[in-house]
Amino acid sequence: MDRTERFHNIDQLLRKRRATPLAVMMEELGMSRATVKRDIEYMRDRLGAPIVWDRSMRGYRYDENAPGADSFSLPGLWFNASEVHALLTMDHLLANLQPGLLGPHIDPLRRRVHALLEQGDHSLEEVENRIRISRVARRDIEPQVFEVITTALLQRQRLRLYHYNRASDKVVEREVSPQRLLYYRDNWYLDAWCHLRKELRSFAVDAVRRVEGLHVAAKNLPEAELDAVYRAGYGIFSGRDVRTAILRFSPGKARWVSSETWHGAQNGYYDEEGCYVLEIPYSVDTELIMDILRHGMEVEVIEPPELREKVKAQLRQALNRYE
Repeated sequence: MDRTERFHNIDQLLRKRRATPLAVMMEELGMSRATVKRDIEYMRDRLGAPIVWDRSMRGYRYDENAPGADSFSLPGLWFNASEVHALLTMDHLLANLQPGLLGPHIDPLRRRVHALLEQGDHSLEEVENRIRISRVARRDIEPQVFEVITTALLQRQRLRLYHYNRASDKVVEREVSPQRLLYYRDNWYLDAWCHLRKELRSFAVDAVRRVEGLHVAAKNLPEAELDAVYRAGYGIFSGRDVRTAILRFSPGKARWVSSETWHGAQNGYYDEEGCYVLEIPYSVDTELIMDILRHGMEVEVIEPPELREKVKAQLRQALNRYE
């Protein structure tokens, strides 16, 4: 019997009785006194099991009054793909979280994540060696900038940003009301109401050269309004003017793209020639064009005409560099 199976058998014994004596556990499980005690200690300390020794009942039981006791359950024998990705991503985020409000609480959170990953006969070292999450194109953030932004965001106060615009190569000053922080493609973005432009804007946090917290109440926008702007279009560049891009992928590329989610409201189907046609809502085409170009000759923009022309222009410029 491996360790994971022992944990589940102990759990079943504790749930079937008001209290389970140590001798009964040893007999039912065919385990030594030391092994039972060691497993109970591990379940309690590493898996958060609310196991207590009840002296009056002379046995172990679950403490129903312990915090989280009503929702406690042992982890499954193994994680599915989304669960192991979530845990490893959580550990990565905690390990790389900028110093700020959560600083004193990071280590306990990581220990809990490690305990979940180390369940059964799989050590944390083995999990981390065998399953990797690769991070690319991450841009570093100044810790003080991140801390000021998160503080103002949660306290609902305005910010003065000195934001570097990479397109114009200039630093612009903006007074904003922060609405949300978004971690997208390994980088942080601040969704905020810009008081100069009188509209919602997204700011790359790594491009904030300096930030000041203003002791002025922030403008609060309803969740529905934020979702209407940021979830309607494609990628990080969103807006209210939503159009539909129609992309046609070659039969070879279709084997990959047909399994991908580009947008929650996308629609895809195969045409008579075996090509995969993907319909995607978008408002600002910047990020969409970048994703189209990475597929090169394997994709054709069918609609709208202005998007098709922009992609053609980008391809011509790229070709000119090699002539």
